[in-house]
Amino acid sequence: MDWIPVSGFQLRKAGVQFDAVRVDGDEGRRLADWIEVLTGGDPGPVVIEANGRRGVYFLVPPGSTAHRSWPRGVTRFNAGPAQVSYVPVPALTGRTWPLSWRFPPSAPGRFVHTLLLRSAVTELFADPYAYADTTARGQ
Repeated sequence: MDWIPVSGFQLRKAGVQFDAVRVDGDEGRRLADWIEVLTGGDPGPVVIEANGRRGVYFLVPPGSTAHRSWPRGVTRFNAGPAQVSYVPVPALTGRTWPLSWRFPPSAPGRFVHTLLLRSAVTELFADPYAYADTTARGQ
């Protein structure tokens, strides 16, 4: 997995090794938790950001985000005619702040399943409490 830096973090051009989908803040963290449950604990690579918008980047197969509609609140990172985007990727170990792996890559070519992610994020934005802890809502 030569796209993972040895130390620190680097920007990687989307659409080459992977595309990415970013969901910011608490919604992104809830989505990552839900994807973990749906996949039995191995959802594919997910990067989290500790500052700013607190983005959660779901790395998906290259070319899998461009021709699909996504709900408002989702930012897609891909490549196309007259479009270039970059995704921050941390090293697997060491100082990578403000980025870290919520779920590190487990195998070459293994990414978050795009259709599963799209379905989950669509549900999340339809009902923001869909994946919240039910005890937090008093149920």
